[in-house]
Amino acid sequence: MFKVFVTRKIPDQGIKLLKQYGYRVKVSPYNRVIEKKEIIAMGKGSDALLCILTDTIDGKVMDGMGRKLKIIANYAVGFDNIDLKAARERNIMVTNTPINELSESVAEHVIALMFSLAHRIVEVDAFTRAGKYKGWGPELLLGTDIRGKKIGIIGLGRIGKALTRRLAQGFEVKIFYSDIKRDKKFEKQFGAQYVSKQYLLKNSDFVTLHVPLLTSTRHLIGAKELRLMKHTAYLINTSRGPVVDELALVKALSRKQIAGVGLDVFECEPLIDCNPNDIYELRKLDNVILTPHTASATIETRQAMSMTAAKNIIAGLSGKTPPNLIISEFQEKLK
Repeated sequence: MFKVFVTRKIPDQGIKLLKQYGYRVKVSPYNRVIEKKEIIAMGKGSDALLCILTDTIDGKVMDGMGRKLKIIANYAVGFDNIDLKAARERNIMVTNTPINELSESVAEHVIALMFSLAHRIVEVDAFTRAGKYKGWGPELLLGTDIRGKKIGIIGLGRIGKALTRRLAQGFEVKIFYSDIKRDKKFEKQFGAQYVSKQYLLKNSDFVTLHVPLLTSTRHLIGAKELRLMKHTAYLINTSRGPVVDELALVKALSRKQIAGVGLDVFECEPLIDCNPNDIYELRKLDNVILTPHTASATIETRQAMSMTAAKNIIAGLSGKTPPNLIISEFQEKLK
């Protein structure tokens, strides 16, 4: 009988599926981020590890869990929390959950942040709740329209494409995109324009980030890039926090170099500021909207992620290639 350790409680459909296959499933009793030593202690002897993006899974954890460990199923699209090289050296499969449901949910969240920034929803809600509304005025808390704006998408993967489809078909906007690969078919279908990152930053009214966290994308947006953006432009990040240089960002925001930002991820997550004592505290700035890494937090998506992780484990332990095996894609980079 195969043993599966799950590092945190997740929606139950995937757990039920694993049990239907006769697997012994152990779920961490702690509703918090657990330490590496706790993963080792609770997961020792398991054949599969189902982990989440806040778990650091390195060679020490893999060795500590024992030689029976055959597959690590990450409950996330990103996998920067897992040492892929260490997994390959130990012949351990690694999978993720790049499902359509997640892409669609994140795309919706980006649009929600976009409209909230443009129409100053969070700011005007606080204004109204504070009893400051004394009557309608022609220039009261003016925002901006989305229609007719230029939207810059950095990273045209699944989420970037899902976002482009929605924006191009419904909001009368111009789409710029920057990516390591050009997709001429997609450009023709949705009227998107392939441009350099520099051109995108200089000309977009909204810039939204959809890249994985790699060495090449860490601090992809820093002081230099923020200076290229329009003073009236907004930045949105729902990818990974370290893609943006947080200190450079808070300085740019405080100096009104850009109009505002919507963040679902943070460089030193779960800290909202890497330095809580920094005078440029994100939480104190009016031109910032913060959500706690919840872009994919819908019932439908999280259940689908649960099922996908379970199916990856079942395939891997059955001697088949898991549908979302990721380590093979990066073998050349890891050599």
